[in-house]
Amino acid sequence: MIAFVRGQVAALTLSSAVVEVGGVGLELMCTPGTLAQLRTGATATLPTSMIVREDSLTLYGFADEDEKAIFELVQTASGVGPKLAQAIVAVLSPDGVRTAIASDDVRTLTKVPGIGQKGAQRIILELKDRIGVPTGSAPAGAVTATGAWREQVHQGLVGLGYNAKDADKAVDAVAAEAGAAPDVRELLRAALRSLSKA
Repeated sequence: MIAFVRGQVAALTLSSAVVEVGGVGLELMCTPGTLAQLRTGATATLPTSMIVREDSLTLYGFADEDEKAIFELVQTASGVGPKLAQAIVAVLSPDGVRTAIASDDVRTLTKVPGIGQKGAQRIILELKDRIGVPTGSAPAGAVTATGAWREQVHQGLVGLGYNAKDADKAVDAVAAEAGAAPDVRELLRAALRSLSKA
């Protein structure tokens, strides 16, 4: 298995980063919060998780080991595949996932696109004894350039399955919350909340 990759960021797309490692470009599927921390041409080290299917090998990249651990753990719950696991770590911080599961917080888990009431209850039931306690680590993507957050949140929403028009409305709805040092992950959560109310 590939535990991490280190190399120059060759390209960034809506949902992935291409990192050049030894002359080979590896495409890593990443959350908007992780992508917000990367810059084309800069060197990056990303913990990774490889998902092997009959017809594909997919590498998922993460901001840190904690996010990777949660991504891999939630997939052990029935009905949670890599795409849904990635949506979970995109919307909730690792500690947010731990807190929601430990405190039977179905409402927080249902903020993730693709998780309904029954799915949230099943995840809580299956993972409660294995999730661990919150670590108190700082959220990923805490600082990003002013203005860039709009595009990153928009891309994140489109990557999670929303159409561009709805994504634009959600970005406008949370613009007042951005402040001087916007947190892309928090803004993405707020945008998802505004879409769930609509």
